[in-house]
Amino acid sequence: MEKSTIKTPLRKLRRRRTKRSWKLKQKLKLAWKSIKIRVRSHLPNFLSTKKRLTHMKSRNQEQELAQTARRICKISNDATNSLAYLLQLPKYSASDFLDRGDMMTPAASPRENISKAWRELHGSKNWENLLDPLHPWLRREITKYGEFVESVYDSLDFDPLSEFCGSCRYNRNKLFEELGLTRHGYKVTKYIYAMSHVDVPQWFLRSSLGETWSKDSNWMGFVAVSGDRESLRIGRRDIVVAWRGTVTPTEWFMDLRTSKEPFDCKSEHGKNVVKVQSGFFSIYNSKSELTRYNKESASEQTMEEVKRLVKFFTDRGEEVSLTVTGHSLGGALALMNAYEAARDVPELSGNVSVISFGAPRVGNLAFKERMNSLGVKVLRVVNKQDIVPKLPGIVFNKVLNKLNPITSRLSWVYRHVGTQLKLDVFSSPYIKQDSDLAGCHNLEVYLHVLDGFHRKKSGFRVNARRDVASVNKSTDMLLDHLRIPECWYQVAHKGLILNKQTGRWVKPVRAPEDIPSPLSTGPRPIYSL
Repeated sequence: MEKSTIKTPLRKLRRRRTKRSWKLKQKLKLAWKSIKIRVRSHLPNFLSTKKRLTHMKSRNQEQELAQTARRICKISNDATNSLAYLLQLPKYSASDFLDRGDMMTPAASPRENISKAWRELHGSKNWENLLDPLHPWLRREITKYGEFVESVYDSLDFDPLSEFCGSCRYNRNKLFEELGLTRHGYKVTKYIYAMSHVDVPQWFLRSSLGETWSKDSNWMGFVAVSGDRESLRIGRRDIVVAWRGTVTPTEWFMDLRTSKEPFDCKSEHGKNVVKVQSGFFSIYNSKSELTRYNKESASEQTMEEVKRLVKFFTDRGEEVSLTVTGHSLGGALALMNAYEAARDVPELSGNVSVISFGAPRVGNLAFKERMNSLGVKVLRVVNKQDIVPKLPGIVFNKVLNKLNPITSRLSWVYRHVGTQLKLDVFSSPYIKQDSDLAGCHNLEVYLHVLDGFHRKKSGFRVNARRDVASVNKSTDMLLDHLRIPECWYQVAHKGLILNKQTGRWVKPVRAPEDIPSPLSTGPRPIYSL
């Protein structure tokens, strides 16, 4: 008995020592392998086919190592926590956001000549075999159109104390130059203004001052066209219409009315009248002779300019495409715009596409079927945590969809149009996992997750190039250790400037060319592109 009482603790002690040494060996192996993977993933020129495959393999190995570390160590002490953390560290740290001049990694990838593949990238085959995995050329094109929409938000005057609240801070000739988007090779040709005859709370910006540039209208977007060099790269002359959404929180969508208005009285698809949501319809079609900026509706302004551009370039023998893009409410306006263009401009037949971000449902089944028959190609980029694409009728539509095929032909149910590219906000290693879901609707968050997306079952791309700091432009979603301020994008000193002669802080007077005008400013000819 004495022997057994003496030997038992020794056995346990040996087992513990063996177990500890085995754990230590495993930790050292994991640490060494993770270091090799990190070094290999940062080698130059890994974008070639062979090295890209190696990089993807190393990324999968890294995820497996992290899972093994958790399983072996069970995350029971501080040392284990730090090891597991090291294996999952994002590529960037706070030091990566310090200005190092020309030594910093470019925020954009090189752009290849896509002239031979532009039809597929523009949706001629509904982006078949291009979304999973996401083709790098398509990713860059989607990002380009998303940045056009973001430029509308970035240049919008949303200060309620400004007499120009709801307008653009720059005239169309210097919009892209002010926002650093001249690299895309497009030129803005017209600004679009909209109003509404129905009650759409918080959809439009209003100044709190008595005298304003307009009591009824808001700047909603622009029409632009590709320059000569960009047209050679993309294989055609591309007309872009960019529509913004709202700058208010996403809760406004919860009050969205489910009533519909006939959209195309001239056309009935089968026995069903084409209908769209009444608020979207009103913004797109409202006009009044008593207003300065909306004597023509947003629809009429846009179609007039699109027809003018199409005629100009087709008369020169060029092939022309139309890409309509928008975010949130702008995605809904983009669908109606593309519908009209495909119906009324025969020269664009088969060359009309929509790229939308976080767009809600717009119309009924007849609207969807008519869009398909017109040949409009729609790519909907959606974050799965974003509630807006599930509206209007978030509960009602979901229940009816489960009853398919019984309800599949109901004409009064809201329907999405086109092909969906579904993203996951929390796939990004830079986003807080406890982030407010309202931020998941933000366009910069969409573009960040899109830049890191490769395929559904793979992690965030380590070689993603888009500037991570942009995520916090108007959110607080980035990890704290990156030290990027929340909601950092704003006019310096909130629009005030120091008058050095008097020593007073004052509001500057807008330059005459930047004051909103119902007429296009600058020369109308386009041959200078």
